[in-house]
Amino acid sequence: MPLDYRRMVMDVVHGRPSGRVIWQPRLEFWYAVNQKRGTLPPHLQGKTLEDLYDYCHASIRYFSNPLKVRYRNVQTRQKWLDEKNLQITWETPLGTLDEVLHYDEWNLSAYNHEYLLKSADDFRIYETILKDEEWYWDAAELARDQARVGRRGALMFYARRSPLQSLFIERMGFERTVYLLTDRPEVIERHIEAQTAADDAMYALICRERPPLFNFGENIDAHMDPPSYWRRYLLPYYRKRTEQLHAAGIKTSIHIDGAMKPLLKDIRDCPMTAIEACTPLPQGDVTLEEIQSALGGRILLDGIPALYFLPIYPLQTLMDCVKRVIDLFAPNLILGISDEPPPDSDIERVRMVGEYIAAL
Repeated sequence: MPLDYRRMVMDVVHGRPSGRVIWQPRLEFWYAVNQKRGTLPPHLQGKTLEDLYDYCHASIRYFSNPLKVRYRNVQTRQKWLDEKNLQITWETPLGTLDEVLHYDEWNLSAYNHEYLLKSADDFRIYETILKDEEWYWDAAELARDQARVGRRGALMFYARRSPLQSLFIERMGFERTVYLLTDRPEVIERHIEAQTAADDAMYALICRERPPLFNFGENIDAHMDPPSYWRRYLLPYYRKRTEQLHAAGIKTSIHIDGAMKPLLKDIRDCPMTAIEACTPLPQGDVTLEEIQSALGGRILLDGIPALYFLPIYPLQTLMDCVKRVIDLFAPNLILGISDEPPPDSDIERVRMVGEYIAAL
């Protein structure tokens, strides 16, 4: 049986060192792809995701998201344009918006082939969608997920990205948003105000339900979020929300999985309990020591470059990195892979790290 990872995770985030290191890789995508393409190792065929985590002596980080949204008047329609492109149409009293998602070869993830917002004129319609939202908590789904996972992990989930980051990644795209931010900053600033107001109901619900952990799933990259954007548009939002969440007793983390070096000084002012997915060299652009300095004693989630789990890297390189991360960050550490192992990773390397951790 797995350890009581739920308690162990909460001990770490509440600063109660137990002397144990938690191994918490994110294996969902690896498992789903290899299951779908028929490349699971023979000894893992027919096994569940939970079985895989147990095999790797690992804790589960994400297993449920009970936070849901529905709409009172806005209608959505979905239409497959071909086998890979899904069109979603949003119908509002003020007009219609379309977006197109392009799915990967396994139909497990997608990116925006066409963004919802194409011009400044579309923001008026999008504000109608935001105002029409109704957030609710799916307690039944959460109960089912917790029964399935047991004590393999503590509940942590993420919600909609902050207003500017949502435009960059999900709603308008980076290039178009930057042009609009330069040419008509008042449009972006109005949107930030509108989404921030809409998010109030979402965060009020989270604080009312009081989950133990919450992640700002931002996917921060310093090339997209340079210090000027971070200080003006992102940090004020994070401070506002972490004040709410921390007042409700909820510990927080933020997902920074891209370039970090230009943001190192600013990350020191980040109000989160933990920083997730920081990726050191040779995959990222910072050293482990630079990450340690930037975190200033906060908790690190992850720390091992994902590429070390590919067969092209020596096993000794992986294990040297594991030992270095533990030496630098424990006990303020939940060890994991920054940020997920690719589908062609060697799962025996994941298990090897788990065995090493279990023997400490």
